[in-house]
Amino acid sequence: MKKIAFLFMAVMMAASVHAQVQTQKVSESDVKAVASTKAENYAEIEFDTLRHDFGKFSKDDPVVHCSFNFKNVGTAPLIIHMAMASCGCTVADFTKKPVKPGESGVINVTYDGTDKFPGHFTKTISVRSNAVSQLVRLTIEGTME
Repeated sequence: MKKIAFLFMAVMMAASVHAQVQTQKVSESDVKAVASTKAENYAEIEFDTLRHDFGKFSKDDPVVHCSFNFKNVGTAPLIIHMAMASCGCTVADFTKKPVKPGESGVINVTYDGTDKFPGHFTKTISVRSNAVSQLVRLTIEGTME
């Protein structure tokens, strides 16, 4: 008897949920309007360069800096969520405010070779944003002597 009551309640709940579902007809022009609106409003990041070579520098002066300039070539504000280096010896500081379409920003990178072995190094900085290209990798390299 309990099984029958349980089945009856389950069927009734399913029927009431099904009755509450409404379908809406969408025209082709509505779909095209939404698609074109979304396609027109996007952010896109464009860097002057994706790579910087410090060349040779002395281990007596082991901290070096560079900047990666970028521009928002999209039609919506560009927001950088993070700029994370591949190791703790490299730090990236980036533009925190939204970059309007047509405006520029900068990512400043510092490599600190203090207490590191001399020689060639290559490090990457992963930049995540709301741009169409959500992830961009910047590269720095050099030789500490």
